[in-house]
Amino acid sequence: MSDNEQQKRAAAEAAFEYVVEGAYLGVGTGSTVNHFIDVLAERRPAIKGCVSSSEATTARLKRAGFDVETLNFAGDLSVYVDGADEVNPRLELIKGGGGAMTREKIIAQVSDTFVCMVDTSKQVDVLGAFPLPIEVIEMGRSAVARALVKMGGLPELREDFRSDNGHPIIDVYHLDLTDPKDIETRINAIPGVVTAGLFAHRPADVLIVAGGDGVTAQKR
Repeated sequence: MSDNEQQKRAAAEAAFEYVVEGAYLGVGTGSTVNHFIDVLAERRPAIKGCVSSSEATTARLKRAGFDVETLNFAGDLSVYVDGADEVNPRLELIKGGGGAMTREKIIAQVSDTFVCMVDTSKQVDVLGAFPLPIEVIEMGRSAVARALVKMGGLPELREDFRSDNGHPIIDVYHLDLTDPKDIETRINAIPGVVTAGLFAHRPADVLIVAGGDGVTAQKR
């Protein structure tokens, strides 16, 4: 296992400490989450089941022997565990590199505690080096892109990709994200936008960071 994969595994092990037994667990999407699912499979916590943010995560959880329920059935959640593409010191995030940010945002919004796992490379002072993913309705794709250009961004359609919801994703470069809440509000107000991959209005509650010197946890 590479150093980076070992760090992801260490972050996943630290995140396991936040799992609440006897409740449904929200589970995100991505390579670090895959390590978290491996930890769940090894330790077998007595949870009711899981609520998944993607079809890929659902399949992995089921292979590991966990029941996966819809959020409509499970209701509000105690804990949601996921990763991020970037995180700033206020625990505001960019997510959506894997294209699952709409479902991730829904689950995060109804969870009491959002635990985010990253390695040190994902920590930034100001968000925006990672392009901002935006899920859009196909009909409004070009109109949304033009609106993003007016905001100073450089939008690029993610080629040959559709979200689990069946929608295209635009990755936006060069946006000024010094005020993530404002930008999140403005983008989400554009007709045709499903959601932006900014998690500023709903940031992480706990940030677990794995690096060469070990694992740290920061609370908002």
